[in-house]
Amino acid sequence: MTITVQELAYYPVKGCAGTAVDSARVTGTGLEHDRTFMVVDAADGAFRSQRTHPAMAAIGAGILRSGTALTLSAADVEPLLLNVDPDGPRRDVSMFDRPLGAAVDQGDAVAEWFSDVLGAKSRLVRVAPGFDRDGWGDTPGKVNFADAHAVLVASTASLDALNARIAARGDAEAVPMDRFRPNIVLTGDDEPHFEDRLRRMTMGSVELAHSVRAMRCSVPLVDQTTGRRRGPEPVRTLATYRREPEYGNRVSFGAKNAVVREGVVSVGDPVTAGSVAGQ
Repeated sequence: MTITVQELAYYPVKGCAGTAVDSARVTGTGLEHDRTFMVVDAADGAFRSQRTHPAMAAIGAGILRSGTALTLSAADVEPLLLNVDPDGPRRDVSMFDRPLGAAVDQGDAVAEWFSDVLGAKSRLVRVAPGFDRDGWGDTPGKVNFADAHAVLVASTASLDALNARIAARGDAEAVPMDRFRPNIVLTGDDEPHFEDRLRRMTMGSVELAHSVRAMRCSVPLVDQTTGRRRGPEPVRTLATYRREPEYGNRVSFGAKNAVVREGVVSVGDPVTAGSVAGQ
């Protein structure tokens, strides 16, 4: 059975909508342009996310001119074209109450735009030159403004199994893959959650190494099209079979990976498993 890459996506602004691509360059911190920008509280620099601002899901963000420009769009407001400042004024930022150091503030115009859309005083920052942040887990790797890891991998088999369980309840709709905001979606293996067991995998010229299963918070409850919470699925059903005692009994879906060889990956690329847990 051949495992292949079915979908690729990167998320330019942490928490905002993603961009699907047919091919992507993968750097040491993940798909190029993934989570290089982040919205933060204007007062204390703490990151904003769909956990507290679900409307972020419906904010479109696109990279133009090889990363020198960013387009932003949302309902009922004028779109914004931002000329990216790669090395301007710095602002101290944090994530989950942990300091991340100084990031590059992108100015007042985009700050006002996000503040208007989210109804909360906000700033937009970019990863600063020389930013160096470690992940954690089996293979820690490096990471930009993603929660803690470079690449999130999920599979169609895992989603199919979850939706079959949701359907068996008879009182909820199937959930789409975008609820989990993966970077890479794999298909071709019928075993649900086979991505958990892949300790090394090669696709295109890229090699990934397993870091940890992806612990899920409240974000999968958010409809990624409307920016509104839909709950209680899929978290309710995941809690019946995907609890992780090692991580405070949280639920998991997908696997987080580090980049151990940079390169290019494309939709349709076959995936070669370098090592598999339990074999």
